[in-house]
Amino acid sequence: MRESKSVKKSKFQELKDRVYYRHRHISDDEVILLRAAEIDAEMFVAAMRIIVSLGVLAAIIFAIDDVQQIGEDYLGRQVKIAIVSCLSYLIVGIVSILIIKINAFKFWMSWVAVTADCAFLFLNGWFSLINSMISGDFIFAMPLVWLAPLVLAFGALRFNPLLQTYVTLLLVSGLSILVSWEPDVLAIDINDRIALAFGAPPNSLRIVLTALLGTMLVVAVQRARWLLRQSIIEAKQKANLFRYLPAQVVETLAEGRLSKLREGQLRDMTILFVDLRGFTKWSEMQDPKTISIFLSEFREIIQHASEETDAIIDKFIGDGALLLFDGASTAQRAIMCSRLISMNVRMWARDQAKKYRYSVKVGIGIHHGRVFAGVVGSDTRLEFTALGDAVNTAARLEQLTKEANMEIIASHAVMQAAGSSEESKHWIRLTPVHLHGRQNPLLIYGYKHP
Repeated sequence: MRESKSVKKSKFQELKDRVYYRHRHISDDEVILLRAAEIDAEMFVAAMRIIVSLGVLAAIIFAIDDVQQIGEDYLGRQVKIAIVSCLSYLIVGIVSILIIKINAFKFWMSWVAVTADCAFLFLNGWFSLINSMISGDFIFAMPLVWLAPLVLAFGALRFNPLLQTYVTLLLVSGLSILVSWEPDVLAIDINDRIALAFGAPPNSLRIVLTALLGTMLVVAVQRARWLLRQSIIEAKQKANLFRYLPAQVVETLAEGRLSKLREGQLRDMTILFVDLRGFTKWSEMQDPKTISIFLSEFREIIQHASEETDAIIDKFIGDGALLLFDGASTAQRAIMCSRLISMNVRMWARDQAKKYRYSVKVGIGIHHGRVFAGVVGSDTRLEFTALGDAVNTAARLEQLTKEANMEIIASHAVMQAAGSSEESKHWIRLTPVHLHGRQNPLLIYGYKHP
């Protein structure tokens, strides 16, 4: 089936967005969120632009009678300049909303919009100076120059530091040009004209502009608080979503690569299974609180060993755990982890033997091979896991530790991956075992404590 033009256009826009945001080193998911936030901000700014335009127009209309009573021709022209500027400003706001409504907004349009804001301000000030025949030193006597704080606020609402820097530079440059401007001929009654610029009608317009700025900032602050609240809610949701994932995977998710993790990968990993011996029988005679404390202490040992060897705790399974080793030196790290668990459990068992009346022992199986590793689960709970024959083999080797009367058993694949090591003298070759689904017997080694 051929794709529709709208679908092709949407995909093309998504591609352009990724290119635009690439220099920010963010993920595809963040690109979508940022684009949505920028469109939302542009819609809000466009609406505020319309409100400001209508507010200023209303103030000008109310001041027309006072201007007519004064009877100065240049004031009439000044009013017309202000009306044309406000109407142009209003049109920009309306056009911006229409563009967003028809889903035709492009990221570069924000730059055009802020340039138009500054251009209107600059042109209004320039024409006002020419019409009034006064020096640029008095540019700030022109009421509409008070739009400058509004333009800066519009830029800030877009949450784009680069865009805000651009707006600031435009305003500073434009106002600097206006301040340095001098007419060829100064008005004879320049003092009177400056005095009129601070009369009741212009001051009323300044008050309106101040009220609009204050109103806009109130709305902006409320919007920022809403965004902050949404961020907090989303952070809590993510924290709840990631609580079942290992720290190494959460770091990857924090970079926004959930979609990649969900795809999964085939990779060579070393897998370690650890399990308590005789725990089920012992726990049947204990109260729930004792079992909970005991398992918590045991899991702290596993957690400590995993942190020391940079292991991924795939999951705790009752009185056991599945650990994964990815990256460099996986076999060496797995062997070190198994020794740490064994040593710490022995120390813990000596300290707790009288308390629990239970001779704590563990069985550990280690295998190296190719597995599928990735994140699985729903949007409310994610879980990192590894699947494959290598995982099943490691679990079987852990079970063999009881039959072979060994605490740690590793496959020949682990020994090969680990290479030559000073610890090799502590390993003894055991009788090869036939595992279900394998044609050839599996060479295994047991660890002999020094």
